[in-house]
Order: sequence, then C-alpha cells, then structure tokens
Amino acid sequence: AGRPGYVTLPIISVLAAIGYVYYTAVFLAIPAWLGLATAAGVANVAAYTTLALACVAAYGLVVTRDPGRVPPAFVPDVEDAETPLHEIKRKGGDLRYCQKCSHYKPPRAHHCRVCKRCILKMDHHCIWINNCVGHENYKIFLVFVLYAATASFYSLALMIGGALHSVPKDEQSGIDSPRKSLVICGVFVCVMTLALSILLVWHVYLILHNKTTIEYHEGVRAMWLAEKAGNLYHHPYDLGVYHNIVSVRTLSITSLLHIPQTLKHSSMFTMQ
Repeated sequence: AGRPGYVTLPIISVLAAIGYVYYTAVFLAIPAWLGLATAAGVANVAAYTTLALACVAAYGLVVTRDPGRVPPAFVPDVEDAETPLHEIKRKGGDLRYCQKCSHYKPPRAHHCRVCKRCILKMDHHCIWINNCVGHENYKIFLVFVLYAATASFYSLALMIGGALHSVPKDEQSGIDSPRKSLVICGVFVCVMTLALSILLVWHVYLILHNKTTIEYHEGVRAMWLAEKAGNLYHHPYDLGVYHNIVSVRTLSITSLLHIPQTLKHSSMFTMQ
C-alpha cells in the first residue's frame, strides 16, 4: 500500500480517472451536445473545469494533510472535573495505552497498523489516499467526497446528453466513435456516482450521530451486549444533531483531548 505521504498506484489511478472523465466530458460530451462555440457550451466547460479543479485540490489536501497526531505529553487525568469521560480497555478495565507508540490513547484515538502510529479520532485508513482519515483531515475528506459526488452527477448528465445528441461520423459505415466513448465512460461514471453517493450518505449519517466508522462498528457490539444485559446503550459522544454537526466544523485538538461537560454520561466506557 505504500507509506503515508508517498504517491501510490491507487492515488495515480484516482488522478488518471479524474483526467479521463474530464477529457471525455469537456472534449467529447459538451461539443457533441452543446458545442464549444455556444454560450451554453462555454458556460458548462467553465463550470465543470472549476468543479474538477476544486475536486483535485481537495483530494491533494486530504492526501497530504496529517490526520492528527497524539501529543507526546498527553496523560489522561481521571481526577480532572473538566474531563468526566474516559475510555477504558474492554479487558482489564485499565485506561487505554498503546504499547507500540508507548503512550496513552486519548479518547477516540486508535493505532493504525499502516501508518504505524495512533491517530486522533480515527475514522479509517483509506488506500485511495494512502492516508488515515482522522481529526485533522476529516472535514477536507468530506468536502472532497461531496465535490466528487457532485462532479460525478454532472459528468453523468453530460455523458447522457452527449451520447443522445452525437452524430455518427460516417452514416454509411455506422462508425460512431464519440458515442461509443461516451457510453463506455458513462458506464464508468455511473458506477463511481453510485459508490460516491453511498459513501457521502454514510458519512452524513456518521456526522449526525457524531460517530466514526470504527465507533459505529464498536457500537453495534456494545448495543448487543447492553441489550443482552437488559440495559439501554447510548453513544457517549452523541450531543444531538445540531451540536454533532457543529462539532465537526469547530472541534479542536484541545477539546478533543478534554471531553466537554456536555457529555453527561458515565465517566468510563469500554473501547478496544
């Protein structure tokens, strides 16, 4: 998969896919449908190019931005009234400590086997960016997915319009290279649109519940154990929809290391 910060084959594949779709949309679909000499054609080229550049810029940031490092001096203070919530190990009941990094794990932090270090508020490690998605780059990751999904829908509309309005180059021989290329690219874009839409909806769901992907899967098991014991499970970081959304936009490292007083649940809960 390559070490974090290095350009890998998946990253090259993503950039190549963006270039392929951009070329097909701008140089085949728009000319066939609207024409490059028309006002509508020029406007669509400008809008699509702007969206593509924003998508590439966001992708570059999510690839290169550090997902969040644990401060070397971090030590949980279980007696501090400002931090009423602490995570403990599922087995043993001790505070979470990373043997590989030789430090305590702050709330919501996890060790990534690929990055070989602990990541603050780790969501997952993504091979397509050769990086973890965590506290410091989650917002830009979400922006990239939003841009990419929007660009995919836009591309799909252009492919369909271009394929329907393209005229065969040679009516007698039936050769229709532009239309064939548009159909092939359209199928590819359709798959990407579906995948990106599912990813976007998934992360919107996580934001509304103030969860990470890791916490969602851990919560499924915690809910099962709670129901088995006759208890009711509640995600400890769920502050309500509005505050959950605001927390993604304003959460700082300080507030992440010192859980706010609004978390009015038990002072300890188990994590892996």
